[in-house]
Amino acid sequence: MEVQVMEDILGSNDKQAAENKKIFDKYGILALNLIGSPGAGKTSLLEKTIGSLKGCMRLAVIEGDLFTSKDADRIADKDIPVIQINTSGGCHLDAMMVQKVLNKLDLANLDLIIIENVGNLVCPAEFNIGEDAKAVVLSITEGDDKPLKYPLIFKEAAVAVLNKIDILPFTNFDMANAKHDMNCLNPGISIIEASCRTGDGLETWCNWLKNTVQIKKERMKKTNG
Repeated sequence: MEVQVMEDILGSNDKQAAENKKIFDKYGILALNLIGSPGAGKTSLLEKTIGSLKGCMRLAVIEGDLFTSKDADRIADKDIPVIQINTSGGCHLDAMMVQKVLNKLDLANLDLIIIENVGNLVCPAEFNIGEDAKAVVLSITEGDDKPLKYPLIFKEAAVAVLNKIDILPFTNFDMANAKHDMNCLNPGISIIEASCRTGDGLETWCNWLKNTVQIKKERMKKTNG
């Protein structure tokens, strides 16, 4: 019976996710589901991303968190549209939560929506929210064993950002092992070494975003004739 309940929950979520995807496609918006553990540096990466892309791309952020608007407040300081979703203890965003806030955004004037999920490597990977792609942020401080310990998100992510490489010399994080495990789990994954503090790798990350947005727009133009 418990398995059936879980199947019902995921099935219902997937139906709403498909509707969300139709909305993103209608407006030619790339929706990115940003996933990572608490403290991995997701919000810091967002702040740097906004600083780099704000002048050349129309973007908005949906912030998912258990409580408070601390992360959304940080993003609001960057003067772009941002919506906060509080799950009140829930470990992930789901498609219905996202659907309920989409009408608060001017979708016709956006190229990219980054949805920062609740800090967690497990539950967010299981729930599609209508995104075009998932991105996972893994900080050096978390250890190089995490891809094999939490394989689903690394299997599903289009890109992995290995953050905080500026402190790599002070840890026992094995970069080669981490990359090997990610590539074994997901041979198509893009892996970017980055540091929000020093700026290393951020240009590569922003170029990945720009290219992915452009690919989405070109695909939608062909689809819509």
